[in-house]
Amino acid sequence: MMQTLVLNAGFEPMDMISWQRAICLILTEKAEMVSGHSETIRTVTKEFTMPSVIRLKRYVQLYQRMRTIRCSRKNIFSRDHHVCQYCEIKVVGNDATVDHVVPRSKGGGSTWDNLVTACRRCNIKKGSKKPEQVGLKLKKKPRKPGFAELIRMQFGVSNDNLGAFLEIFETSE
Repeated sequence: MMQTLVLNAGFEPMDMISWQRAICLILTEKAEMVSGHSETIRTVTKEFTMPSVIRLKRYVQLYQRMRTIRCSRKNIFSRDHHVCQYCEIKVVGNDATVDHVVPRSKGGGSTWDNLVTACRRCNIKKGSKKPEQVGLKLKKKPRKPGFAELIRMQFGVSNDNLGAFLEIFETSE
């Protein structure tokens, strides 16, 4: 599913929305397209470029709670690039699991600093023990990613048109 990055009127990243919602915002003149995907959408009479980045025409006040990045399964996988943090193999589908580094039964919470992507084999091997108790070692210490980092991972951006926008925001984090 293609997603669209929504920028506030001041070019600050706000949210990720579906391309369908982005088209609606453009057609109602609430937003303008900054960058598009190579794919197009065709209707009976018109052809539209699928938006990858849109900018709202009016500034929307951001509240602090809206700017926080939710600790979700999808975001954990994005942060870890879908790679098991114990054996470093790429995990997809049913083989991808989220592991509590310090198990919940031992007082570990469901936080950015305690959740990692793990393959099913490593997660089963670890069970409800700490990694060092079963001979596993984390490749990277888990941490909360910045908003720009999550956007970059979701779009798979390296140095194309989104890169320039996101450079501005990475320096402010």
